[in-house]
Amino acid sequence: CQACPLALGGTQTPPWCPGRVSSVLNRDVKQFGKQHMFDSSEETCWNSDQGRCQWVTLDFPSTVKVSQLHIQFQGGFSSRLCTLEGCRAGEELVKISALYPQDTNAMQISFHAPFQVEETVLDKLKITFEDSTDFFGRVVVYHLGLLGERL
Repeated sequence: CQACPLALGGTQTPPWCPGRVSSVLNRDVKQFGKQHMFDSSEETCWNSDQGRCQWVTLDFPSTVKVSQLHIQFQGGFSSRLCTLEGCRAGEELVKISALYPQDTNAMQISFHAPFQVEETVLDKLKITFEDSTDFFGRVVVYHLGLLGERL
């Protein structure tokens, strides 16, 4: 297999389809849609609507080995617990990791516990934000990226 990093955003389109999100604030996809997690702009974000568990799925065009997750929340609208599930094509999602990010505006990289991703080979990834710091359950993500390699 040829090792090459998965894009972390930037001006290039990431090598995956952003898949789906659980919700978008006021259904305003133009202003708060999932595409804003990958555009590297400090001015745009995905903003979920209210609800207990919000989530994002990423569908890869080919199998990848994911080793790190990079995420930047808006402080006050982050998640105390992120559950990562993944699977190979045609299989059911299985739990990979439970991450405990901080409620901060800073970019967080899953490199050290308690925010560490187990290296996993998959075709689909689901990130569930299970415990929002916002009273209404909203989550705001400015940047979402992965580090790993295409297989």
